[in-house]
Amino acid sequence: MNNYKDIIIRPIITEKTMRYMDEDNKVTFEVKKGANKTLIKQAVESIFGVDVVSVNVVNVKPKTKRMGKYVGKTKAVRKAYVKIAEGQDINLFGEEAE
Repeated sequence: MNNYKDIIIRPIITEKTMRYMDEDNKVTFEVKKGANKTLIKQAVESIFGVDVVSVNVVNVKPKTKRMGKYVGKTKAVRKAYVKIAEGQDINLFGEEAE
């Protein structure tokens, strides 16, 4: 895994993750299955140019869902909660900060 952009798949933006961003300066990303904490830290630091304090990783298992008589599963996701140093910010929305 030499390319850091292959490790981070996308940011996860929900009400809960927005609260983490405001209160604890944590950003949540969906990451590749084989990525460990060290690779995630290096990827975030190189892509966004911020200092990473800590990384927590969670494997979310798929849930069974039904649509009528058909049964399926949601996809399994590996999430990384990345804590950014105080005073730094990652702009996920592409807007200018006021």
